[in-house]
Amino acid sequence: MSALKLSAAVAVAVAAVLSGCAGSRPAAEAANPQVLLLGEVHDNADGHKLRYEQLRQRVDAGWRPAIAMEQFDRENQALLNKAQKDCRDAQCVILVMQSPRWDWAQYKPIIDLALRYQLPLVAANLSRADASKVVRDGVASSFDADTVAAYKLKDALPADIVQGQRKEIVSGHCGMLPDEMVPGMVHAQIARDIWMAKLLRAQQPRDVVLIAGNGHVRKDVGVPRWLAAVEPKLTVRSIGYVEQAPERGEYDSHVKIAVKQRGDACAGVKSKS
Repeated sequence: MSALKLSAAVAVAVAAVLSGCAGSRPAAEAANPQVLLLGEVHDNADGHKLRYEQLRQRVDAGWRPAIAMEQFDRENQALLNKAQKDCRDAQCVILVMQSPRWDWAQYKPIIDLALRYQLPLVAANLSRADASKVVRDGVASSFDADTVAAYKLKDALPADIVQGQRKEIVSGHCGMLPDEMVPGMVHAQIARDIWMAKLLRAQQPRDVVLIAGNGHVRKDVGVPRWLAAVEPKLTVRSIGYVEQAPERGEYDSHVKIAVKQRGDACAGVKSKS
């Protein structure tokens, strides 16, 4: 597809999103909520473009939310603040943060948008070190006592969330993950979602956008569930950018994106021992 055709396609798709014609989007969702959760398929460039255009149009129209990103680990917030203050463009921020795990070309437009409009960037992810601790010691191990109490983390985790996360993790590893590894990985994913919810709440009274994978923005098992777990209630909207139609209840709405052509992700995966 030529650049001109791609640009036109993006514009049409964004117009559909904003007018209530994409997926199951309710018309009221065009208004800016307190928390807007925008998902992604990490390696799908078309989805990244569509999402950016939706966010850009909202910001150009006057919305000034903070932008929380899964791509930055939460303990690096001070460094991110300094980078945003000192840098003139996204490439500078990326170089300062030195986080090699992501395809940064996909996130440059959003970071540049934040710099241009002076929108605070929020580091929203759990680091690998913290995730390893959670795998070993459980979800509550990465939180202070007040957060443990607020989210009732001394109680059993909601069974439907655990089951939903387990299904995604097992499927994502081609069914080959050793059984003994699954609970710890489930706990790490849940801890990430709770941290994201906690950090999104911390932005109030300023509105906030979360940029994260589709799994994190799911209403049934992801960040929205944990946002709803404590008071006060916030207006939350979740939009999935999906290659396949989601099940009912996963998002407030979804945007269907072209399927990226990939090799067999499970080819060469070793059977579980």
